[in-house]
Amino acid sequence: MPLFALTIFVSAFLLFQIQPVISKAILPWFGGAANVWNTCMLFFQAALLGGYTYAHWLQRQPAARQKQIHLVLLFLSALTPIMPPEAWKPNGTEDPTLRILLILAGTIGLPYFMLSTSSPLLQSWYTRSSGGAVPWRLFALSNTASLLALLTYPLFVEPKFAVPLQARLWGFGYFFFVSLCALVAWKFADAKEPVLLEDAPPPTWTLRALWITLSAVASVLLLALTSYLTQDVAAIPFLWVLPLVLYLLTFILCFDTDRIYNRWVFLPALVGLYLYFARVLDREGDSLTVLQSIAIVSATLFVSCMVCHGELARLKPHPRYLTGFYVSMSLGGAIGGLFVSLLSPVIFNTFHELPIGLFLCSALAIGVLYRSQREWFEKRIGFAALVLLLGAQGAFGWWLVRIKQEEVSHAPVAVRNFYGHLHLSVDRDAKEPGAAKALIHGMINHGQQLLNPERRMIPSSYFCRSSGAGRAILTREEGVPQKVGVLGLGCGALLGYGRKGDTFRLYEINPYVFQLARKYFTFLTETPATTEEILGDGRLALERETTPQNFDVLFMDAFSGDSIPVHLVTREAFALYFRNMKPTGILVMNITNQYLDLKPVMASAAQAAGKVAIEIENDPGDDNAECFYSHYVLILSKEALAGYPHLQKNAKVLSPDPAFREWTDAFSNLFAIVRR
Repeated sequence: MPLFALTIFVSAFLLFQIQPVISKAILPWFGGAANVWNTCMLFFQAALLGGYTYAHWLQRQPAARQKQIHLVLLFLSALTPIMPPEAWKPNGTEDPTLRILLILAGTIGLPYFMLSTSSPLLQSWYTRSSGGAVPWRLFALSNTASLLALLTYPLFVEPKFAVPLQARLWGFGYFFFVSLCALVAWKFADAKEPVLLEDAPPPTWTLRALWITLSAVASVLLLALTSYLTQDVAAIPFLWVLPLVLYLLTFILCFDTDRIYNRWVFLPALVGLYLYFARVLDREGDSLTVLQSIAIVSATLFVSCMVCHGELARLKPHPRYLTGFYVSMSLGGAIGGLFVSLLSPVIFNTFHELPIGLFLCSALAIGVLYRSQREWFEKRIGFAALVLLLGAQGAFGWWLVRIKQEEVSHAPVAVRNFYGHLHLSVDRDAKEPGAAKALIHGMINHGQQLLNPERRMIPSSYFCRSSGAGRAILTREEGVPQKVGVLGLGCGALLGYGRKGDTFRLYEINPYVFQLARKYFTFLTETPATTEEILGDGRLALERETTPQNFDVLFMDAFSGDSIPVHLVTREAFALYFRNMKPTGILVMNITNQYLDLKPVMASAAQAAGKVAIEIENDPGDDNAECFYSHYVLILSKEALAGYPHLQKNAKVLSPDPAFREWTDAFSNLFAIVRR
């Protein structure tokens, strides 16, 4: 037992530790988009399904062949390099989903596959070698190791080690796993099937379908509620970890013991939470604080997964059919991931998968209740109760449909793709001061245009004249054309500063942003300046420039509350920016953010580049409806700053923190800049 437990623990720990390592390694290649993680999750779920299917197939082979096949694959996986070479970097215009899946398959594919086989395969070998002992606590141990890996990465691994070193350390751990697993295979793979006294009929196809459905619904809710939490509630760093922790915790609680999941406790809790959460979705929960919203979402996910995984644990088969059970569970998880990560962004214009997941989970709850209490439901009073339950379920579904219809109807346009959900928001009273239409990404305002026809070309919100952006662009000399680079178009508000003879070179990764900015806003079409539109990640596009752009001002708007594209604020990124700027040029960084303090990153980058960083906070107050609070850092040479005295007014020079470790492409520590 100790050897099996150690091997399963190490394999599960490595399985979840490689996920953030490889995701962080390829994140810069795809613009730091939040959906990179969801796509990686889809690959991990598919690889897990492959590993479980292989384990199911292998344990049906003769004992000697099992040992031979598994040892050969273990050896080959140990030779696989896990970090993608630079030659695999995309050019920024391909389909990101397919490219990510191919990169993952070509790097960690085989090692991840072998790690995923360990839990079901070793449990099967343990059952054989121990005379039929029940292995379910080993499954709980596996999830405990996964949970530990998930928590230690942001708290310990990421702050201390650069990504290449993380990969090397993981590689040493993988060699240790290969040694342990090879030893287990050598000693126990040829154990004979125990003679079982009790009858063990094979599970029916109906039961297998129920396994798959329960797993799929839990997977859908995990991903859908994670997206809702991180995009509609708060863009708080590491918030995505919380749902996954709760998801794994329910596996541990349900499979370690049968005393925690009580149907008559969790099913009523599910009903109460779903009714309350539907009210939150129906905008009746707008008065909730961020912490209250996080609490209700977390409770909804926890109880939902307790129901799904608790019923799975109740339906687990005889250990003889263990690997088939795991294949069904992993198939359900992969189906859920496929629906949320691949299908939903294509077929929906908003996050419809969340109400779909809630409806399916509540329907499953009725289904498992009917299955376990069929005799009672066939009685007159039971049948009446069943009719009431089905009627309530139908009413709940109608409520969810109405909520989403009303949500979409409030937005004149809503679109969605790999890079997220965009919609247009228009103030109803156009005569109100500051009335505007805005481009919204998730919960973040990415720029707006005033509705007053006489003022519509005046930049407002985060880009008004008193903001750091306005002050930097207005440093221009009268009559001298200016070249401005913009990484992150938004609605194009900065083009309101354009004059005849100016050139604005616009970099934007999301093609829908260009389409919406041109169709629903007039900055692009009415500016007297010349515009150049570059589709793709700003940094990758700059790297492909054959000649320096010589920008007078290079503006970056990637940090206003959204998930932080770390690859845009590393030493290598800043070196690239300054190569494309004039010696007197100004690098403008919008660091307006409620949860992260990016000043140490800016100060260290400026020092490394031999520049000076100045902080400009603009708080126009609540009475100014057109101009929002904004927080900018401007980075330029000391000589250039001396020539712009108006920039020094109400500005603060940032001093580098000696204790702060500079961010590079290989190292960043998001935890260090979270606002305490």
